[in-house]
Amino acid sequence: MARLLSVNVGMPTDVSWRGKTIHTGIYKEPVEGPVLVRRLNVDGDGQGDLNGHGGENRAVMVYQAESYDYWRRQLGRDDLAPGQFGENFTVSGLSDEAVCIGDRYRIGDAEFEVTQPRVTCFRVGMRLGIADMPRLLVAHHRPGFYFRVLTEGQVCAGDQIVQTRQGTHRLSVAAVDAMLYLPDPDKDGMRLAAEIPALSPGWAQSFHELLSPDPAAGPQPAWRGFRPMRIGAIRRETSNVTSFELLADEPLPTPLPGQYVTVRIATPGQAPTLRSYSLSGAPTGDRYRISVKREPHGLVSQWFHHTATVGTSVDIGAPRGDFHLADSPGPLLLMSAGIGVTPVLAMLHYLATTSSSRRVIWVHTTHDESSHAFRDEITTLLTALPNAERHDFYTAAPGRRLDDARVAALGLPANATAFLCGPSKFMEDMTSALTAVGITRIHSELFGARPAVNPGSLPTAQVRRPHPPGGEPGTGAAVTFARSGLTAPWSPRHRTVLELAEACDVPTQYSCRSGVCHLCVTEVISGGFDYVTDPLDPPAAGSALICCAAPASDLVLDL
Repeated sequence: MARLLSVNVGMPTDVSWRGKTIHTGIYKEPVEGPVLVRRLNVDGDGQGDLNGHGGENRAVMVYQAESYDYWRRQLGRDDLAPGQFGENFTVSGLSDEAVCIGDRYRIGDAEFEVTQPRVTCFRVGMRLGIADMPRLLVAHHRPGFYFRVLTEGQVCAGDQIVQTRQGTHRLSVAAVDAMLYLPDPDKDGMRLAAEIPALSPGWAQSFHELLSPDPAAGPQPAWRGFRPMRIGAIRRETSNVTSFELLADEPLPTPLPGQYVTVRIATPGQAPTLRSYSLSGAPTGDRYRISVKREPHGLVSQWFHHTATVGTSVDIGAPRGDFHLADSPGPLLLMSAGIGVTPVLAMLHYLATTSSSRRVIWVHTTHDESSHAFRDEITTLLTALPNAERHDFYTAAPGRRLDDARVAALGLPANATAFLCGPSKFMEDMTSALTAVGITRIHSELFGARPAVNPGSLPTAQVRRPHPPGGEPGTGAAVTFARSGLTAPWSPRHRTVLELAEACDVPTQYSCRSGVCHLCVTEVISGGFDYVTDPLDPPAAGSALICCAAPASDLVLDL
């Protein structure tokens, strides 16, 4: 008979870890006597990161005494005690191989339902002092699982655990965990798992996404690293925007409309500087066009505007990015601000070239008519489309500023697919405005650093721009964070590229920090890397899990 051996609770606390302050509820200790279990947690317990933990579907974490015995042997540890794996209930029985998603159990006065395996979070490794612990839990098929509370009530160490119902499809916790995190998942099993009513919505969504890849996802870049191209023509679009046609000595792969290229400029006495620019012209295989806005402190934009001439050689990375048109029916909304017009202009070129019959709604905002780049070119392209309409807004003109009310007044169809590009505040505002009128298929492009996803890590008092790491400079390979515009020499003291990025205040995204969850996957523009810890399921070629990767040569990352 399965039994509840220990009830463990702990309120979130701030912990200093690797130069960060982590707000976490991973530190739990056993409590004596009856404890009330409520819909969202156990009395006296709390979760520090409610995005990854807690809520109705992750109210109670369960881990097994048998797994404690297993890890004592595997790790050579004799100090493991209930609560150290972050669980609320330490139980005997209920192995991850036997318990199935949707199984229901009565413990004391309460009834519970199994909803999902453990979240692969780095904090269990932090708690145990073993950085690779999230990876080990998955690799050894011992993740533990979460309960949903169906009936609130009191529980107490020593209570028997009685199964009251079996879950649909009889898929075990270990099997479902492996489907998401291990190589060669059982696709039929994933389909069945996604159908289980008890499965947490987040896990169901992950399976749906894995089974139905994003149709907008593009192919792998046509070449690794950089290849020289020459400037074939230069055309001024406005006082601070100039277009440059790029030519090569051999045929070029046709880019997808909306993709971008990374440009590398070498100037005397300085390390190479990188910048990404959308391809703004018609998608062809004989030339690429980029359009560069002159920025007061932009090294690359200043070089283009003041140094580059026809015939100048430029190092170009292959077209990449998943912000591009896909062949799908329904109305199309192309919305941009300022120089953010460039990727949607490439989409407009493609639509005109292919004589698309889709309804196309063009919405653009800029300061005034003098800053309105490509105005005549856009007119020509829209005229070639039978079902196109145009809306221009100028922030300098009274009554012509694009805002929520004017978006609502456009009468946009709710079934439109929207592509947005512009400053981050513009995209945030327009995403909100479009959602308010019922548009849900919204794609956006951001050329600066992506938003950080650092679960539980409290922000510092001051957000710092990316900078070289402190301490003695490294002597190893040059690691370039292309989106952040920073190059730093490698030093083994960082262990992984993720740790180097954090030392430079480059925004990062992670959860497990041990090669399991793939949240940190980053495209490699050029260079090579090695894994200091082998990931359980390596990402696609041309990408790296930076949480467990170190440079093997000079490395350029889309980060």
